[in-house]
Amino acid sequence: MAATPAQRLIRRAAHWLGWAIAGLALAVVLYLLAAWLGSSIPRNGDWREPTSGGVLIGVETNGVHTALVLPLVTPAKDWRRDFPLSDVARPDRPYTHVSISWGERAVFLDTPTWWDLKPSTVLRVLTRGGDGLAHIAFYARPAASEELRPIRLSANQYARLVASIEAQLPRSRPMRRHAGYGASDVFYEVGGRYTAVNTCNQWTGNRLADAGVRIGRWTPLASGVMKWAARPALPDALVADRAVSGTARARWP
Repeated sequence: MAATPAQRLIRRAAHWLGWAIAGLALAVVLYLLAAWLGSSIPRNGDWREPTSGGVLIGVETNGVHTALVLPLVTPAKDWRRDFPLSDVARPDRPYTHVSISWGERAVFLDTPTWWDLKPSTVLRVLTRGGDGLAHIAFYARPAASEELRPIRLSANQYARLVASIEAQLPRSRPMRRHAGYGASDVFYEVGGRYTAVNTCNQWTGNRLADAGVRIGRWTPLASGVMKWAARPALPDALVADRAVSGTARARWP
């Protein structure tokens, strides 16, 4: 029996839907492969971590997003001048470090937990991109862990890292801000365009590369950044009060 026009239409639609799903799956696989390859090609391949002195920083992750955890005040930089403690709800805590990261505006502001992340937001960010936003969280006496890995920089390398971050901030002050996830974090309008190529983790990788640290050439995924940071063998003076970290809250509600 010959198929009716309606049946032929359904078969044709199913055929093209199958190809679309296969094409999407292939695109995802190719992206992940490219991310693995790109993050495996080093920048600053001859860098060696100092054994002592300098400044101890941290590279933090929640499995999806990465951030740089820096001393709040050093002779090279007082981050309170760019990110005043008065901008957070609890400025009176004994903060010692600041977590600095960059990401997509809607993902930051509209997804306090991963359960709030909408497929439509992901699709829009991957296909059209979005505006950049900085997330700043203050920590008190953080300690090293699997999610917060210490890296020691020389004084010159830390100065270069500071300069690289400062170059990403707008010159006008005060920066426009948005409330954070908790009492000790805040978001700032800093500009930049977030895309599937220029991701939050690429931002972290670029800042480390500017400092002279050995890091992958293209690090769109958190794993591509963290594989260059050695896991701490012992607790180190550098994980933070997770309750005040927005990115951490998404993983540890």
